[in-house]
Amino acid sequence: MSTDTKRSVPWKGILRMAALILCGTILGVNVYMANARRLVGNQMPMPFGYGAAVVLSGSMEPEFSQGDLILVKEETSYETRDIVVYQQYDSLVVHRIISMDGDVVITQGDANNAPDEPITTADIKGRVLCWIPGAGNVVSFLKNPVGIFCIIAAAIALLEIPRRREMKEDDAQRQQLLDEIRRLKEEQEAQLRAQTTDRQDPQ
Repeated sequence: MSTDTKRSVPWKGILRMAALILCGTILGVNVYMANARRLVGNQMPMPFGYGAAVVLSGSMEPEFSQGDLILVKEETSYETRDIVVYQQYDSLVVHRIISMDGDVVITQGDANNAPDEPITTADIKGRVLCWIPGAGNVVSFLKNPVGIFCIIAAAIALLEIPRRREMKEDDAQRQQLLDEIRRLKEEQEAQLRAQTTDRQDPQ
């Protein structure tokens, strides 16, 4: 085995482990989010005061579009012009605060012609910190059954392919060892035959 190959092996193991951790994390987050929605009706859990959601409409055009991924941070207070997320029945709304009167908040989508129904600051989950264009489509895919199947298949492949490769390499080394033993045995037998022949030859 060359020096370059030996050096690449640890990195392959590290990358494989990182990919497995990523797959496990995605599956864990999916399970956590599904339980939060079904058990307590929470459409966007906020562990450690942070959350993420996928934009499902164009009501905030041109600020961000359908399919964008937004990152949200829980705040103790909010101001006019903040873009916030709140839950309305079983849906999340991502709109901008246009006015506040104490704890009463009025929001409106940038692309909408009319304001939303009043809410309170207690209804707000958090303020939008930033967003990643188009990334929400990837998140949505990973949350559906096909995406989950792909994650599980990838995790199995990451475990199974290296195992099969190692088994193949072990078989090749074992066969090489057997071939070497056979060769040595044949050489030994040839030497014994040669010595027997020398003893039988007349002087």
